[in-house]
Amino acid sequence: MYTEFTNRVLEIIKMIPRGQISTYGVIAGMAGDPRGARQVVRILHSLSDKEKLPWHRVINSRGYIASPTVQDKEEQAALLRKEGVEVSSDYRIEMRKYLWKQG
Repeated sequence: MYTEFTNRVLEIIKMIPRGQISTYGVIAGMAGDPRGARQVVRILHSLSDKEKLPWHRVINSRGYIASPTVQDKEEQAALLRKEGVEVSSDYRIEMRKYLWKQG
């Protein structure tokens, strides 16, 4: 059993369409806790495989891939590029172009 917040975060992440991204903070706000970005990070880290989440579609609020290692950043960038998202050599994504706006 997950908390209500966790369930909402999982639902929201699963709704992010191919070729678009969201941020930890946006997801937290949509799930009801605008200050819950770090919780979203933990949920992604611990439940991505189990819940088959499109984890690669979530980036930080500055528009960068925030994975801890270069290898992880490369993996996330490759998955995003495969969906048509342009990722710069310094792992930046143009938010105005790719940010998912629900509805």
